[in-house]
Amino acid sequence: MAKSAKYLLIGSIEACSGKTGIILAIARQLQEKGVSIAYGKPIGTCLSDLAAENEENEEGDIQAIANLLRLSEKQVRSPLLSLDEKTIEQRLQGEDAIDYPQLLKHYIQQLEGDLVFLEGGGTLLEGSIFGLSVKQMAHNADASVLLVSRYTSPLVTDNLLEAKKELGDRLLGVLINDISSDRLEKVQNCVKPFLERRGIAVFGTLPSSSLLRSVSVREIARQLEAQVLCRPDRLDFMVESLTIGAMNVNAALEYFRQGKNKAVVTGSDRTDLQLAALETSTSCLILTGNAPPQPLILSRAEDLEIPILAIDLDTLTTIEIIDRAFGRVRLQEPIKVEYIQKLMAEYFDMERFLKELGI
Repeated sequence: MAKSAKYLLIGSIEACSGKTGIILAIARQLQEKGVSIAYGKPIGTCLSDLAAENEENEEGDIQAIANLLRLSEKQVRSPLLSLDEKTIEQRLQGEDAIDYPQLLKHYIQQLEGDLVFLEGGGTLLEGSIFGLSVKQMAHNADASVLLVSRYTSPLVTDNLLEAKKELGDRLLGVLINDISSDRLEKVQNCVKPFLERRGIAVFGTLPSSSLLRSVSVREIARQLEAQVLCRPDRLDFMVESLTIGAMNVNAALEYFRQGKNKAVVTGSDRTDLQLAALETSTSCLILTGNAPPQPLILSRAEDLEIPILAIDLDTLTTIEIIDRAFGRVRLQEPIKVEYIQKLMAEYFDMERFLKELGI
């Protein structure tokens, strides 16, 4: 490990803020400038009743970063621990007395690069009971912190001011993303100057994108454990919205026309609704129930190149699973990775960022 290596911790105020995609975009730009990159994620954030599945996704994203950045084994590391319920309970009950801050120091020493990216937990405080909150990690790794925050309202300034108070000089600056088009100008001309006057560098203000909030048909099929009945060659279509088909066909047609690049969930016996969905901007049909679709439906879907998925789940469960998938940038979806690169090139002040970082 070169003594001149720098450490940059990417943190967030709330979960699913887009940290991983931002890391990838910055790292790629730096590699083009000849900077050697390494990446580690000390804590896995898979605390949910779907912990095992999320852990698999997380490992998949880490491997995707390694592949996309062409990192060697010495340039990427998996988490020290995952925040699942069992791990947390062991810590609370005193069964786990491991000194994780000390482990972190050893962890980062194994990463080789001019700049080592460390990805923090979902919030500033996540991992605190293990000594691995953003502030604790920044201190023990001697790292600067870049905070990524979604823009939900002007009150995001409250959170960023508190983060500045918490992190002090460790805070290099912030990137505000997912800003709706009608708020972008206000954020750039009002929110950004306000934060800058209070000593918080704003390196980027990224507009929201329906593409980044979308999910591929392939990912939906995987999460639903669906059977693909036709057009398996079109599973890379992106789904921007979810529509339920359960009304009469005349009302449905008008309803379906309002959605763009949508997934339509309907009963396998509702041939009328299936036909109506196929004639609008539909990325895939998801059929519940045990009856196979009519040959007419399969033929029309083949012609229109629209995949049909058959599932053995009720509608409510299906909706919940798909809703969880929206808004998460899976690095295995190339079109999203390319789009993040484009956004960062246009809206992120790389020159200022590098100057502040000292590279």
